[in-house]
Amino acid sequence: MTSKVTYLGNLRTSSVHLQSGTEMLSDAPLDNNGKGEAFSPTDTVANALATCMLTIMGIKARDMQLNIENSTAAVTKIMNVEPRRIGAIEIAFDMSGVLEQKDKIILERAAMTCPVFLSLNADIEKRITFDWK
Repeated sequence: MTSKVTYLGNLRTSSVHLQSGTEMLSDAPLDNNGKGEAFSPTDTVANALATCMLTIMGIKARDMQLNIENSTAAVTKIMNVEPRRIGAIEIAFDMSGVLEQKDKIILERAAMTCPVFLSLNADIEKRITFDWK
């Protein structure tokens, strides 16, 4: 088992990662009867895409003896109305530590192979940009 999720009431859940004991709260978003005081489940999906892509780039960068520390990703989730689902995820990466164009291309391609990217429904538009400092 990976995690245990408990419904706390008032449209809030607590998820505990069993290996580490780390807790993550989830709230329904404001536009779906919630308080929006924590990541919504769909926020978590969009955020998972960015963290997965950065992790895969980090693995590849380490293998290439490059350092991409302090790189960031700005994540925007866009919901569709009917049916209510994620319609698009926009991620703007602000990358640091890489100078050579060939290395940038390798890292960008690696990001597109992350398990979350490959697991998301093909109907979800993924708008990914990279800005290299």
